[in-house]
Amino acid sequence: MMRLAAVTGLFLLFSRFLELSWVLVFTGLFILLLSFRGWKFPIIFIKTIRRDVTTGLVLLRVKWKVWWHVREKSTIPKIFQETVRRHPEKTALIYQGTGESWTFRQLDEYSNRVANYLHEQGFRSGDVVALFMESRNQYVGLWLGMAKLGVETALINSHLRQEALLHCITISNSKAVMFGAEMMEAMQEVQPFVKKSVRLFCSGEWHPESAPLGTEHLDPLLQAAPRHQPNPSEKGFLDKLFYIYTSGTTGLPKAAIVVHCRYFRMSSLVYYGFRMRPDDVMYDCLPLYHAAGNIVGIGQCLLHGMTVVIRKKFSASHFWDDCVKYNCTIVQYIGEICRYLLNQRYQEAEQQHCVRMALGNGLRASIWREFMARFGIPQVAEFYGATECNCSLGNFDNNVGSCGFNSMIFPGIYPIGLVRVDEDTMELIRGPDGLCIRCKTGEPGQLVGCIVRSNPLQHFDGYLNQAATSKKITQNVFSKGDSAYLTGDVLVMDMYGYMYFRDRTGDTFRWKGENVSTTEVEGALSRILSLTDVVVYGVEVPGMEGKAGMAAIADPENSCNLESFISELKRALPLYAQPVFLRFLPEVHKTSTYKFQKTILRKEGFDPTVVKDKLYFLDSRQSQYLPLDQEAFTRIQSGQQKL
Repeated sequence: MMRLAAVTGLFLLFSRFLELSWVLVFTGLFILLLSFRGWKFPIIFIKTIRRDVTTGLVLLRVKWKVWWHVREKSTIPKIFQETVRRHPEKTALIYQGTGESWTFRQLDEYSNRVANYLHEQGFRSGDVVALFMESRNQYVGLWLGMAKLGVETALINSHLRQEALLHCITISNSKAVMFGAEMMEAMQEVQPFVKKSVRLFCSGEWHPESAPLGTEHLDPLLQAAPRHQPNPSEKGFLDKLFYIYTSGTTGLPKAAIVVHCRYFRMSSLVYYGFRMRPDDVMYDCLPLYHAAGNIVGIGQCLLHGMTVVIRKKFSASHFWDDCVKYNCTIVQYIGEICRYLLNQRYQEAEQQHCVRMALGNGLRASIWREFMARFGIPQVAEFYGATECNCSLGNFDNNVGSCGFNSMIFPGIYPIGLVRVDEDTMELIRGPDGLCIRCKTGEPGQLVGCIVRSNPLQHFDGYLNQAATSKKITQNVFSKGDSAYLTGDVLVMDMYGYMYFRDRTGDTFRWKGENVSTTEVEGALSRILSLTDVVVYGVEVPGMEGKAGMAAIADPENSCNLESFISELKRALPLYAQPVFLRFLPEVHKTSTYKFQKTILRKEGFDPTVVKDKLYFLDSRQSQYLPLDQEAFTRIQSGQQKL
């Protein structure tokens, strides 16, 4: 930023006081920059100036809008009201499961009923209500209605069960839980442990004999509620909207705070950066309890008037049929989705669609071009950005393989950077001055974002748990006294500023599009196995996105019953968190501070020629663990054995 200010000052000095022409001034400054930046700078400048200027204008536009909404004390519901006024009868949401279609007016009225009913029941601004259901139109209407009242929604992962589910309800201090009828059994399991004061509401097919004690059927209650606009809450643009739970090294899910400003910023940067249009139709098959599905996807509907098609769960075999049926122009993905689609046999629908953009994150460079070519999609809108992070990136110019960029001409405009870390411990490496060391071109490092409290675009809202918030912040990064958000992700940057995702740090790995906390899985397995020592870590599998879970279990007496083990495992953990590989060994080694030594286990992986302990792999078709011998290992390596 100081460099930009200096160049701007020199430009004004030369042009105004020395009365030089703009051409001479520009040429002189370019030569000056060249002397500082080296001979590669002209190449970098020519290749990236258009990209940087275009993105800079997007940032300025979003920043101005954020400033305006902060001043006006706007909220997401208030901005949504403007969308409704522009086109009340336009289709807002379509639920693929039933074909149910809602206009913006119908979505508005449904959310009004939610707000008015809750207000009648004594709920007020600042209260928290947990939402636990699968994706559908009502999901959006429920949290939007709560937001109109100022009630904060805790968006709970619909795959969670038992302890993790109870934990999410408890830490948010929810006064009520609204759950779908499909979650009835899961709620039955935790209902005895939920506070008696917490009200339970069920939406969907009603079976009172199966419902947890005291549950109320929500649908008729909302139908009878007034549909007029509720009195607006006193909340502003920087106040809490809802909570999204994210896995981390702390074990059980953490509640990340999403304020109205963050929702707007994430949705708008994607909308303007990737040049979306209000007449686009987005296909959203991602879960709405995640930021990608709810903010990046549904946000385009609420804020920009786009029609969004909601599918409860991704289906590779029906993906293109849905796109053709609903005339979708934008599809959302995570890396796994693209690979699943490529693994499908050819179908006519994949060439009959009108999709012009694939929006998401995690697409591998190795299948990037193949994905675009086979399905005829001209633009891959890859982005990087965790729910809570302050350093989002966007691949706005369709550069193959990258998840975004930072300007090499004026790098200080967007205060992010890659810093060196110890790849074994993942601790930050600091120089003699105590500051972090910036990575050179091509050198992997952890992405960090400077926290600027006065700038909503660079603010870090953190988690409900203050200790968890503190762990994601470090001081003295680029200058004495500054602070920055630690993403926990390792990226690499090339000479043009393009960034490429490399890996995740810490005890969290990604599998099947979900973050898996090794601490949480270790706790569940240890309970199932009578508190035996268990170490969980991620291992790479050729041809698969992310890392597969592997558990090393101390079993000196060979007493583990795999049939009962997997039966208990299904009840305790969602499918994506269940270990794909098992390793039984006499003892799990610990450090002097009683921490498990994972580094060696992770390096040895599941190769039976390296590991002499008993190995097993999870056969999803047979739903059981089978011995992992050399033949099975070869099938897995070649991709013949599906995981």
